[in-house]
Amino acid sequence: MVTATFRFYEELNDFLAPSRRRREFACPCARAATTKHMIEALGVPHTEVELILVNGESVGFDRRLRDGDRVSVYPAFEAFDITPLLRVRRQPLRVTRFVADVHLGGLARLLRMAGFDTLYDNHFEDEEIEALAGGGRVVLTRDRELLKRRTISHGCYVHALRSAAQFREIYERLDLGCSARPFTRCPHCNALLRPVDKGEAAARLPAAVAAKYERFMTCPDCRRLFWEGLHWQRLGELLRPGAQ
Repeated sequence: MVTATFRFYEELNDFLAPSRRRREFACPCARAATTKHMIEALGVPHTEVELILVNGESVGFDRRLRDGDRVSVYPAFEAFDITPLLRVRRQPLRVTRFVADVHLGGLARLLRMAGFDTLYDNHFEDEEIEALAGGGRVVLTRDRELLKRRTISHGCYVHALRSAAQFREIYERLDLGCSARPFTRCPHCNALLRPVDKGEAAARLPAAVAAKYERFMTCPDCRRLFWEGLHWQRLGELLRPGAQ
C-alpha cells in the first residue's frame, strides 16, 4: 500500500470532507494511482485544479504516486504568474465559450447578455455536454461528478445558487471583464444580434417603448427585439467592479 500526504488550497477545500480542509492529511493510495485519480477520489473535480506539486516539483495529472509523496494542489491563480510552471491542461482556450448544464439557465442567459457564446438546453444529457466540451467549451455545472469525466478538460463548479451571484462568481473567477461584449448576443438563442433601424423596430413595438428609446437590436434567428431597458441596467450593475 502507498501512502501520500495531501494539502489542498483555497476554494478547493470546499470539496473536501470537513476534517481534511486547510490541513495536511495522509491518505492510502492504490499502487498505480495517479494524481488525478486521487484528487478526484478525495472529491475535487480535476477541472478545478490549476497546479499540482509533488515533493515541490510541478507535475501533471498522470504522475503516479509513490510512498511518502507530499502533494500540494492549487486552484486557478489570480494574484501571480505561474506560467514558468507546468499547468495541468495541455493547452489553454483561446476564446472563452461555455456550455451550461440543465440547472443553470439563468446563468446562461446572463453570460449571453454579456456577449459570451453559451450553449444551454434544459434537456441536455451529461453525454451531450461532454461532447460539446470537446469542441473547446468550458463546462459550467453544479454537478461535480460531471466535471470528473475524463474528456472534460475545462470546467467550473458553480458554488452560488442564484443566477446573479453565479454570474459574478464566474465573471470574477475567469477574469471575463476584458472579453465581455455586452448586448451582442441573443439571451434566448445565443445568436449574434444586429442593429435594426428604429423605423423598422417601431412597427413591432408598443408606441411608448418606441418613443422612449432610440437604439434597437434584433436577433436574426428568433427575431426578438432588444433595447436599453431594465435588462440593460441590470447587466450593467452586475458588470461593475465590486458588484454583489
